[in-house]
Amino acid sequence: MKIFNTLTRTKEEFVPIEPRKVRMYVCGPTVYNLIHIGNARPMILFDTVRRYFLHKGYEVNYVSNFTDVDDKIIRKAKEEGVDAAKISTRYIAECKKDMADMNIMPATKNPLATEEIDGMEEMIQTLIDKNNAYVSKDGTVYFRTKSFKDYGKLSHKNMDELQSGFREIKVTGEEDKEDSSDFVLWKPKKEGEPYWESPWSKGRPGWHIECSVMSKKYLGEQIDIHGGGEDLIFPHHENEIAQSESASGKSFANYWMHNAFLNIDNKKMSKSLGNFRTVRDIAKNYDLQVLRFFMLSAHYRSPLNFSAELMESSKNALERILTAVDRLNEAIEHAQNRSLTAEEEENLTRAEQYAKNFDEAMDDDFNTADAVSAIFELVKLSNSTASLESTRAYLEKLKEMISSLCDILGIITQRKKENLDAEVEKLIEMRQAARKEKNFARADEIRDQLIEMGIILEDTREGVKWRRA
Repeated sequence: MKIFNTLTRTKEEFVPIEPRKVRMYVCGPTVYNLIHIGNARPMILFDTVRRYFLHKGYEVNYVSNFTDVDDKIIRKAKEEGVDAAKISTRYIAECKKDMADMNIMPATKNPLATEEIDGMEEMIQTLIDKNNAYVSKDGTVYFRTKSFKDYGKLSHKNMDELQSGFREIKVTGEEDKEDSSDFVLWKPKKEGEPYWESPWSKGRPGWHIECSVMSKKYLGEQIDIHGGGEDLIFPHHENEIAQSESASGKSFANYWMHNAFLNIDNKKMSKSLGNFRTVRDIAKNYDLQVLRFFMLSAHYRSPLNFSAELMESSKNALERILTAVDRLNEAIEHAQNRSLTAEEEENLTRAEQYAKNFDEAMDDDFNTADAVSAIFELVKLSNSTASLESTRAYLEKLKEMISSLCDILGIITQRKKENLDAEVEKLIEMRQAARKEKNFARADEIRDQLIEMGIILEDTREGVKWRRA
């Protein structure tokens, strides 16, 4: 299995720290609002990575945090006139609902920044003691970037480039910095902000220190994979490396994975452009399985463009898979228990090759686009060879292969039973009765009604079947 490592900019063979075990940390959202589809891409990607490791027989310790203290959370709390904890608690719950609807497995641990303050103070003190950090007059603690000789190794920027960039950023209240590139580990509170006691000031941690501490606590000082969106490479992940490795004296993460940006109609998503989309916005028009399928239709390191047309295309493509499984289920009900035919055995050999192609695609830096193509080869084989005359063993094997590969991608092939089903069945019964009475005008009227509901009827030898458009 090869992974593209942002640190080395090459694909590397995956070698875990412990045999058959994966320690994986993924930066989670700052919880001040409903999550947007940009948040959804890394969530879906790394959930799929985790699922594939499980498929390969690894034990995965998967940690993803919630940043529950932050300027944006505090600002939202002030707007609503409530405590910051009330905002973060509300949106953590909403985030978990959206994640469940996207079929994202619960993490091994979802640590909260506010519950790990003691660990942050401990690491900050270690950095001060080792001369990697210093305390300014107002009680702010800064990391001394020049004390870490490899600073910039993840973003592949040298200190001269970074210095030039930082000099362009003038932040009020940072006059006590020794160097413009130094970053905050602890900051004093402002009026009305939540705070914690510390040896340096009443205040709260900087953003970067949170992930270093939570990763260390739940995964150890050294981890296999650290993931997130490419917008986190600098400064967040660069700073994580600097503080973690300075504190421990050990390398931090062996593999760094980053997904590319998501655009909306070929433009960067922004509230000012009016193209901001939350996951809930998408759920109004689509099952979130469609969103998941859409996210996996491109390689994670490729920029992805979101549009209504592409979502419709994903919906139709997913429907092809679900319909194939429906047909297999129907055929299984009528199939006979007898030995596989020579032709079926030959077809299953082809099917096994497609399953192998799936694994080869995923082994190549989690190429979900090619993995999906392998599933469609299986679907094509099923549609062209499976019938009511097929043996049960053949049908069940095809269904098991399609369903299990989809499951690795987090795609559910078992359709949800909805209340609509009973209404549809009732209308079909009424249509059948009308046809029996030769009232074809009424039968056509009911068919049109069902079409308006998004239901397509198919008259088969076994009776009337229906599916969603």
